[in-house]
Amino acid sequence: MRVAFFSPLPPARSGIADYSEALIESLRPMVDLEVFSSSGQPYDPARFDIALYHVGNNGFHAFVYETALRHPGVVVMHESNLHHLMADLTIKRGDWDAYLRECEYNGGTAAREFAERVRRLEVGPDYQGVAMTRRLLESARGVIVHSRFMEAEMRAAGFAGPAAVIPHGAWIPEADRNGYRHKLGLDEATPLVGIFGFLKPYKRIAESLRAFQRLVRLVPHAKLILVGEAHPEFPIEAAIRSMGLSANVRVLGYAPIQEFVGYLGACDIVLNLRFPTVGESSGTLLRSLGLGKAVMVSDVGSFAEFPDDVCLKVPVGTGEEDLIFEYLNLLVSRPDVAQALGKRARDYVAEVCNWGTVARQYTGFLSAVVEGREWVSQSVEPPKAPQPRENVGIPAGYLEGWAVNEESRGYLETHQTRLTKTLEMTPPGGPDDRVLEMGAYLQITPALRTRLGYGEVRGCYYGKLGRTDHRTVTSRDGEAFACAIDHFDAEKDCFPYPGEHFSTVLCCELIEHLFEDPMHLMAEVNRILKPDGHLVLTTPNVAALRGISAILLGYHPGFFHAYIKPAESGEVDARHNREYTPREIHKLLENSGFAVVRLETGEFREEPHPEFGWVRHLLERYRLETDLRGDGIYALGRKTGPVKERYPGWLYS
Repeated sequence: MRVAFFSPLPPARSGIADYSEALIESLRPMVDLEVFSSSGQPYDPARFDIALYHVGNNGFHAFVYETALRHPGVVVMHESNLHHLMADLTIKRGDWDAYLRECEYNGGTAAREFAERVRRLEVGPDYQGVAMTRRLLESARGVIVHSRFMEAEMRAAGFAGPAAVIPHGAWIPEADRNGYRHKLGLDEATPLVGIFGFLKPYKRIAESLRAFQRLVRLVPHAKLILVGEAHPEFPIEAAIRSMGLSANVRVLGYAPIQEFVGYLGACDIVLNLRFPTVGESSGTLLRSLGLGKAVMVSDVGSFAEFPDDVCLKVPVGTGEEDLIFEYLNLLVSRPDVAQALGKRARDYVAEVCNWGTVARQYTGFLSAVVEGREWVSQSVEPPKAPQPRENVGIPAGYLEGWAVNEESRGYLETHQTRLTKTLEMTPPGGPDDRVLEMGAYLQITPALRTRLGYGEVRGCYYGKLGRTDHRTVTSRDGEAFACAIDHFDAEKDCFPYPGEHFSTVLCCELIEHLFEDPMHLMAEVNRILKPDGHLVLTTPNVAALRGISAILLGYHPGFFHAYIKPAESGEVDARHNREYTPREIHKLLENSGFAVVRLETGEFREEPHPEFGWVRHLLERYRLETDLRGDGIYALGRKTGPVKERYPGWLYS
């Protein structure tokens, strides 16, 4: 499907520009997409199956609106009122007659008469009363909105065509909480509240300041930051001084997106209040939830549709200021409540509002419009991935039976916890399934057939491409296992297997040894796996409690970073060249075309480590992640498509 995508893009200071940039990245693998981000680009509608127009209520969207009228397509209505946009298209261009016509077309004689008074400068434009959406909705082939509230607004405005409610996509950003707190001159424990975006009165800033003033009487060291452009009609600095809050409140002004997210990350609580609303969603809100922040929203419009356990909702009107204060007091006095609320928020948007799910729903609706069929509204839940068969587990003592010499018994004693966990998380197979174990030492390889049920088990190892060893081992109980071991260089060679050949690949304790191109290995694994096939990947965790302890005490954090003395034969085992963090493994899988099914850490050998208690205490004090701190990383990925990024910037320079 060929799609023409119309929207402003960064550096335009528009939330819709940021939204579109993220959506484009997820849509590109699904449709043949061409982006139009300015009025100067030539557009031939005959080249496309459908056009997608992102329309917002400001002058950045003038070229989108005008093209949508000339060449109707699917319109994404980010808000239910376009009066500011229409004023830009008419009054700002000196075309008062066009403004009068549009007011009359949308609001009848009364609106025309009011517009005449606007032209005589007796009053200002009726921004709230006349939505100016009629002409666009009459021409649209379909409409996409982000909430049921907006869908009702579009129907009330007269749109009778196909409509889709698709959640606003959520960013799951990374932010250095303590780094930005240090930049603000704050320690790790000072309660910090934030208000973000254009600092307009409708964001309930006056009510929030009064509530915060009451909080400061109870918690004198609490701070509040306002990040965004000031509004000329709202003298916010004067309001802060008049309330005696100059020592507790700072206005930081406009911040580029990286700093904007950094300041969001520094906050404990984010206020995302607004009234009135025209159905708009909020990119700031989605970023805040994605960062796992405790957030307050006004109980109106699209914001009322978020689950009650994801954000705190404040009804507008009587008692509003009191409730903002009570919520602030609760979250500041009970930081555990704030952190639990934030974790639920992050989990919710990661599952329901991820950009992949959003893009799939866009694609489905656009296809339905092109084909002229009804689109059945989809659940906001992401589609369920095919589930691997249940792993029945490995009986105690089974692996010991295959450790038939002193060397293998010693290795098993050290790594039994890791090997058992690796087999536990490996999806079972069937007679028609093939599995490849990379770096096969034949410790767990027999279990892939005898316990997990794979019809064909193959191994591979570093060596000259074309060589294949045929190995046979016999357990202490007399059970024989034969396996072919292929040799090649996993960083350079094309793996000697056809595409979509294996159901499962195990890459265990291997990737940390690679010298120069781990994404070659990941791309080849993707190629040889069937659609929805699984990759089991294990590797040491450089961000383990042990590693943090080491580096803080002045030592190298790596698990196996030492140079290795050669054996008498001159042979040198491969040392670790790069160790990874769990977050990096998550990125590695996603860059390589995999969905992350499981990501855990654990020990190589199960034993207590009370000596790392102080490290955990330090992480908790500075609100840093305390999970995923075991010595080993255990990941299960499911192939969802081709490699997304061959040379990701976090891994290659």
